Amino acid sequence: MQKINLLVCMGSACHQKGVYHLRTALQKLLTDHRLEAQVELKGAFCLGPCMNAIVLKVGDQLILNVTPENVEQKFADDILPLLAEVNG
Repeated sequence: MQKINLLVCMGSACHQKGVYHLRTALQKLLTDHRLEAQVELKGAFCLGPCMNAIVLKVGDQLILNVTPENVEQKFADDILPLLAEVNG
């Protein structure tokens, strides 16, 4: 089975908004949900809408307005459903 890529924008705007703390939190969430075998967390150059906090991407879908403060809620509400959808 091929891993699903969870891309994290590492551009300068996202860097200023705390992407490195967010990456650590995302890795922990993937571990806590036992998804490390199915999902690969990867950094990406600018994913686009820089005014919308930190941007993530799963498949073709962008996840906007992610912050270190709301990452757990975004993971539950947006990321997990997209991972299930992409995984088929």
